[in-house]
Amino acid sequence: MVVREPKVWRAARPHVVRVVRGVKPGVARVTRAVKPGAARVAQVVKPGVVRVTSAVTARSSQLTGSTKKLTTLQFTAGAATLGLVLSAGAVAAAGPWDSSGQRTAERDWAASRDSQGGADHGRDPGAAAGAPKPAPSAPSVLAGLGGTSGAGSAPESAALSAALDPFLNSPVLGPRRAAAVVDVETGEQLYSQNADDALTPASTTKIATAVAALSATGADHRIETRTVLEPDSAEVVLVGGGDPTLTAREDTGGHASLRTLADRTAAALRKRHLNEITLTYDTSLYEGPEQHTIGVNGNLALVVPLMADEARLDDSSSGSADRAPDPAADATAKFARLLEERGIKAKTEGSAPAPKNAEELAEVASPPLSTLVERMLTHSDNDIAEALARQVALATGEQPSFEGGAAAIKKELKKLELPLEGVEFADGSGLSRGNRLTPALLTTLLAESAAPSHPELRPVLTGLPVAGFTGTLRTRYPSDATGTGVVRAKTGTLSNVNTLAGTVVDADGRLLAFAFLATETALENTEPAKKALSDATSALATCGCR
Repeated sequence: MVVREPKVWRAARPHVVRVVRGVKPGVARVTRAVKPGAARVAQVVKPGVVRVTSAVTARSSQLTGSTKKLTTLQFTAGAATLGLVLSAGAVAAAGPWDSSGQRTAERDWAASRDSQGGADHGRDPGAAAGAPKPAPSAPSVLAGLGGTSGAGSAPESAALSAALDPFLNSPVLGPRRAAAVVDVETGEQLYSQNADDALTPASTTKIATAVAALSATGADHRIETRTVLEPDSAEVVLVGGGDPTLTAREDTGGHASLRTLADRTAAALRKRHLNEITLTYDTSLYEGPEQHTIGVNGNLALVVPLMADEARLDDSSSGSADRAPDPAADATAKFARLLEERGIKAKTEGSAPAPKNAEELAEVASPPLSTLVERMLTHSDNDIAEALARQVALATGEQPSFEGGAAAIKKELKKLELPLEGVEFADGSGLSRGNRLTPALLTTLLAESAAPSHPELRPVLTGLPVAGFTGTLRTRYPSDATGTGVVRAKTGTLSNVNTLAGTVVDADGRLLAFAFLATETALENTEPAKKALSDATSALATCGCR
């Protein structure tokens, strides 16, 4: 997969050159350490570093021994290549990665980086003017690695306990905690602390939502937004299909555009000699309450099948924000203005279901579900999570509502024969305290997402934030933490609840899946609890534990 490199990246040349100079010696040591049997993986890792140097002087380059071209920004997305490549479970270099110098280079980069975008799926609001745009998703990084988990053998349980217990038994976590660590290659549970206890998972619920959505609908599934015309009339209906990433902005970021839909609709109306219409909107796809049980909250808009830019009233693309009180009406008003700019006078008249015999005028489609899953996980996007839960419901014959979506997720996971004893779902986002997940389920979900038998689930791994670099982990790991650039994990935080679940490659090159849950943390210990969980993942990263 080739992704064009933004011209603005050239402005970062001095910074990149400094990083490259720090990385190259470590890469040379990695290359020398690679055993003959690991040559295939070395060919994946090495070009990622060479690519940074070449991208400064040319938009594309021919790399020795490889015909595949990737971009500098994909290097950033992978946190110095290691994060994304190792998330696939492919490490074959001999000896601990610490001895290669690779982590040293990552720490130097983390310490020197400015707030200049990154591998997020939306520009960081704090990014400097003129900073490079975030890198797109790079699922192809995982291709062709054959599911290899690492050169070393799996860590021993006793050694893992010695490394993790000091953090996971910390009093700051509170009295209710549960944890599990699994070897991704074999599925063997290597560490357990109440691993079968079903606790409140907070936003780590999104891992389950992602797996269910990809399994039920397919990674290539797209969500359509349409306009239709009532027969023999000038009555146009804007039909919501459940795409929360539909955007009215000029810079679409690769998402379905309300402007494009207006272009196509206006052209279709002119062919019918219509330049004055009545515009209504159809939100009949969903059922049940539109408001989440948490009430009005900046972390989630009303859950309706038609909205633009997640009904945000500012220019943000992630995080909390004030939302339009009627997302569908707001999107329709924006669409009417866009039509008028294109010479079509539109009078809006509220909500009405589209007639079954309506003639389709135009449509736009969301990015593939794989992209939506990645954005949801990277930014812990609750609007996408609830939309995906309803897509699962529609695909499995359940009611597209909070209740139906929750039932559909569990139904789909049952088809995959996952451990569901004690597990309950109340929504798709994890905002509800009615959700109950076990560390055993979360680690199994992650292991299944890495399995060669389930390539459709791979976006669950590629969407996990990279520690110290992207999404909800961008600021959580200090630059000198050993987990920076190596840990990929989904965060979960509610009042008194702190969770973390993801993947990490240990010092012997073994890919491990982990899930740590603490559900009775004192509010004053929220930040210390987060640090304890993050430190536990860093301990995994440095632990050969054999």
